Amino acid sequence: MSFEKLGLSEASLTAVKEKGFSKPTDIQREVIPLLLRGENDVIGQSQTGTGKTAAFALPIIEALDPHDRRVQAIILTPTRELALQVADEIKALRGRKRVYVYAVYGGQPIGPQIRALERGAHIVVGTPGRVLDHLQRGTLNLDAVRFFVLDEADRMLDMGFVKDIESIMQRTPKEKRILMFSATMPTEVLLLAKKYMQNPEVVIVSRDELVPEMVEQEYIEVLPARKYGKLKEVLEGDFYGIVFCQTKRETRELSGRLRRDGYAAESLNGDMTQAARERTFQRFKERRTRILVATDVAARGLDVRDINHVVNYSIPMNPEQYIHRIGRTGRMGKKGRAVTFLEPGELGRFRRIAKAARVEVRRSKLSERVPKEFRDEELENEYRRRWGGRRRRF
Repeated sequence: MSFEKLGLSEASLTAVKEKGFSKPTDIQREVIPLLLRGENDVIGQSQTGTGKTAAFALPIIEALDPHDRRVQAIILTPTRELALQVADEIKALRGRKRVYVYAVYGGQPIGPQIRALERGAHIVVGTPGRVLDHLQRGTLNLDAVRFFVLDEADRMLDMGFVKDIESIMQRTPKEKRILMFSATMPTEVLLLAKKYMQNPEVVIVSRDELVPEMVEQEYIEVLPARKYGKLKEVLEGDFYGIVFCQTKRETRELSGRLRRDGYAAESLNGDMTQAARERTFQRFKERRTRILVATDVAARGLDVRDINHVVNYSIPMNPEQYIHRIGRTGRMGKKGRAVTFLEPGELGRFRRIAKAARVEVRRSKLSERVPKEFRDEELENEYRRRWGGRRRRF
């Protein structure tokens, strides 16, 4: 199905074409017509990278009254980075329609945000804490809201935002449409939906779409002492991507070593100030930085087009984390490559992760011949006994 068959206006179709979208994703194909023609609330089970922002943004843009400068749509996100990205995406999709979008979030002075809200915005995207702060100050009014969107609802509830969300919800009109998007549907999300939503339509994106078809997946077996050397082999050529580490310390050490070896690399982790994280992310988007060494928390919600590589320098903890990571590449019909490094004793666990994620990952030609006594998962404790007390070399 093409975008033309979804019921979008010519203005939206032009914006979609200029954005470079060729055909709608599954969630766009299901959600856009629902929002254009119906009055129901919508629950979408979808992760970052499946095109959900355009799925709710395009119908909202079409429904807004540009002559009314009051806030007509409020979109809540769990992180500042995601708030900025959603706002940027909506700005790109509005085309020539005079729709004003503004992002509010913590970690920055509130003064400029107050002045921007005073000038008027049709759509406000923000983190729950800062949105509630504006409401309590009287610098944000949601009396005219027609759309209330929760993006990555499960993460917001995990982060303890449920009370903030409910406080914000209570300051909006009773007659509105509630749109909730979540990667998983834990009990807390379902209870929130039951409490506030009226006969919602449910759209579930299959896991197969969460892993882009154009991603070539492989794993590299390597001993710890030779891991950094193998990483440099992966970085050869036109590498533009994210290297995932499990800890903040690893991101700093690995990015520092890469810079000393002449690579355009930077780290992104939760210890950085918000301003520093935004500057780092902007340099990466502009390709001044080619390698972003990040933790999962810092990289949550990052949506950068044309990333051609994802490297799991540390093995993912579960199938969801693996899918989230490799979903950064292989988008919009472009090829991507996902490489996972496995130290001795990790192969069995990784095979279970891949099976649960329903993906096929081949053994890379860069893999080394790992000593047999370390290949069997039952002997992982022996491996840890021999190697665990040593400082791991990158």
